[in-house]
Amino acid sequence: MKYFSLQDKSHSVSFEEAVVNGIAPNRGLYFPEQIKPLPLAFINSLHEKDNTEIALKAISQFIGDEIPVDILRTIVSETIDFDFPVEQISDDVAVLELFHGPTMAFKDVGARFMARCLGYFNREKKDQKVIVLVATSGDTGGAVAHGFLGVKGVEVVILYPSGKVSDIQEKQLTTLGQNITALEVDGTFDDCQDMVKNAFLDTDLKTLTLTSANSINVARWLPQMFYYFFAVKQIYHAGLPLVVSVPSGNFGNICAGIMAQKLGLPIAHFVASTNVNDSVPAFLNSGIFEPKPSVSTISNAMDVGNPSNFVRVQQLFDQNLEALKCQFSAYSFDDAQTREAMKKLYESYKYLADPHGAVGYLGLKKFLNVHPKYHGLFLETAHPVKFLEEVEKTLNLQIPIPPQIASVMDKPKTSIRISSYEELKGVLLGR
Repeated sequence: MKYFSLQDKSHSVSFEEAVVNGIAPNRGLYFPEQIKPLPLAFINSLHEKDNTEIALKAISQFIGDEIPVDILRTIVSETIDFDFPVEQISDDVAVLELFHGPTMAFKDVGARFMARCLGYFNREKKDQKVIVLVATSGDTGGAVAHGFLGVKGVEVVILYPSGKVSDIQEKQLTTLGQNITALEVDGTFDDCQDMVKNAFLDTDLKTLTLTSANSINVARWLPQMFYYFFAVKQIYHAGLPLVVSVPSGNFGNICAGIMAQKLGLPIAHFVASTNVNDSVPAFLNSGIFEPKPSVSTISNAMDVGNPSNFVRVQQLFDQNLEALKCQFSAYSFDDAQTREAMKKLYESYKYLADPHGAVGYLGLKKFLNVHPKYHGLFLETAHPVKFLEEVEKTLNLQIPIPPQIASVMDKPKTSIRISSYEELKGVLLGR
């Protein structure tokens, strides 16, 4: 499989090069040259297959022969060795829980898959270290830190906005040590993301092997397709057309869902549910994409004013806005609405949702109010405990601390404060 840059289609690389480079030299995101739908017989028999078989089939064409099948099967099996349950909330609404992995967030899958791919590609490079550079608005940092912890030949540098991630999220990315370095940035997630992108273009850093573990990296982005296959497997006999609502910040998750749809998965419609960082909902209304400075909210992992992966979403619809609108909607909600949704889910259905899942629920209900003849699914992307203070305050209850979280709570935080790209550059060159 070859990947081209969305900034220059003549620039083409292998899967390995796309993973190791992270982003094209012209700052374009990599995109597969071909998308071949899976056999209908395979799609129709998902309920008969195990998750490893499903995931291996979904991802194989995007890797080709660059990783031997037996090794790829092991990578996939180790990536998804936890549950992805669908819980029915009401007659027409279900939730897909993606927080049963080691850091209790959906990004565990992409981080684990990428770490294992990079470990394979780096297996014989004894003297060459890869520096994984990643910006996080919350859960990416912890998932990447855990996924890459101790991986031979790989150093991880995580940038996160100071004071704009939850205490638990911060603990998960600042307490591991070993090959993980956390940089606490005086700024927003967009500032962190811009620093990462600038580093890839900086000729002063050309002696370093830099790659990204954000969803701009194809090895982080593509395995998120797995969720949607696992969901359809579980609601195979729902009968009505399926609409999926995805809490959306950088738009990598929903983009992977649309990719799964292009492979033949029977999902009729997608809803991108955002907080007040509403660049994409505004684009669907105006036809003009205008990035905005990000605004802090209680659903902080979605505090993204310039979502990188939306260009991939547009590419999946051949830059055709009307075609996009036929299968894609986007709605935004503020913190007050988010809190009310959390209360509604708990009081009416005894379902404990985090702020991101609540936004996903709001987007789904808004769509179903106008289009009732659908079976609805929203994604719960993080365990409510990761937003402990907000959830407990909103619902007036106490949440038990799971062992995955308790294990980091008493560890000391270690981070480096920076406020500019030059300071990031100094850290990288000083390693």
